[in-house]
Amino acid sequence: MPAKSFPILFIAAAEVSEAVLASGLLKKLHDEAPNPSFTIIANAKVAPLFADMPKVERLVINNKKASGRRWFGPLGPLRARRWALVVDGPAGVITGRLRPKGRALRRRSGEPEHKLMEAARLMRLEDEPPTPYLFTSAETEAKAAALTDGPGPILALSPAADWMGKAWPAERYAEVARRLLSSRGAMAGGRLMLLGERGDQHAVDPVRGVAHREVTIDLVGKDPLLAFAALKRARLFIGNDNGFSQLAAAAGAPTLALFGPSDDRIWRPWGDNVRVVRGARSLEEIRKIDFSLSAQVSHMVDLAAESVQSAAEALLEETAAAHA
Repeated sequence: MPAKSFPILFIAAAEVSEAVLASGLLKKLHDEAPNPSFTIIANAKVAPLFADMPKVERLVINNKKASGRRWFGPLGPLRARRWALVVDGPAGVITGRLRPKGRALRRRSGEPEHKLMEAARLMRLEDEPPTPYLFTSAETEAKAAALTDGPGPILALSPAADWMGKAWPAERYAEVARRLLSSRGAMAGGRLMLLGERGDQHAVDPVRGVAHREVTIDLVGKDPLLAFAALKRARLFIGNDNGFSQLAAAAGAPTLALFGPSDDRIWRPWGDNVRVVRGARSLEEIRKIDFSLSAQVSHMVDLAAESVQSAAEALLEETAAAHA
């Protein structure tokens, strides 16, 4: 007699950064739940991250924002099913029934908590938080291998941000990339990988001229899971506080994340080979200028190209043995 299925409903976060940081929960459930069968609800931006995950019975695309009426309308039929486990990350709820009753234990400390730890706390795993993990199929890995095939180390850049306040000037990305890839640079003879969402061309275009087309891997607007697989082959990643920084760290690429008006104690990419670089102003100083963090100005202009280059070279040296 076949083993009884253990149906799990998993509601993913709305943004790629948070979805990646919580992805380790799915991996743990996949490996340890008894004969799990997953239904995953995610918006169109996040859903591709789960496209290759095994044991997924259904991937539901839902672009509506969560509300108290989330279980009416197109998601209404899900109420009728008896779920063994429901994990509602955006609501901070885990329960054995669809109507949430149990909330994650909250810390009493007033200190900011990293989003990964917040997700781990949801399943009482804060003592051994599951690291980010995305499943990739053999087909996805083969596509990524073909895209990245060639000589020379890969420098991956993601110069875009969801808000201009978090965007380091694209011209400085170009300057750092040019120095690193020059004949005397730390990544001489290397290739350039460009990453971003479909609408990020304006932020990426100033960087395109750094390398010839034949040594440029353009993944702007491509499938984020394919980008994740390609990032496994990157020698170094540099990016703003965005979803691609989280993907790079999850892929194991040495990751240099540039922060300004966001709290790296909460959003720092998770991994051993991750470094954060800030400008001269602290987050508190930035908040004095823009308390609501909504002004349409860049808060990253005080981060010099020389500082990012130095940090990149240091990270390359620190990870040289592992990439020899």
